[in-house]
Amino acid sequence: MSITRFEDIKAWQACKDLVIDIYAVTSKGEFSRDYGLQRQIRDAAVSAMSNIAEGFERGTDKEFIQFLIIARGSLAEVRSQLYVARDLRYVGDGEFNALLGKASEAGRLVNGFITYLRKNSSSKKTSRLAG
Repeated sequence: MSITRFEDIKAWQACKDLVIDIYAVTSKGEFSRDYGLQRQIRDAAVSAMSNIAEGFERGTDKEFIQFLIIARGSLAEVRSQLYVARDLRYVGDGEFNALLGKASEAGRLVNGFITYLRKNSSSKKTSRLAG
């Protein structure tokens, strides 16, 4: 696997798509007026995407894995907050299921990348970006 830019990482792409959808849904109706939940779910979604990028740029598999684990946690936050949004009727079942599915798929991709890096990292201290 030869990825030279974080933008090429499928997990990052999935998180970016999720961020766009989260911003769209939180800009409508009652959700747009619940500033606390709106900010929290947006921040969690952006955090997942950003941690993948930051971890990749750190240059070592060990650090990258740590940031991917943080991204995975942020995606769990998004899923948890989606339940609150559904229960408060800020989103309907269709939107809820679609967003939950996207967050779950992004999490699956992050998990897969963590597994790949753990298996294929020749040295946790060796830089992936050197030379």
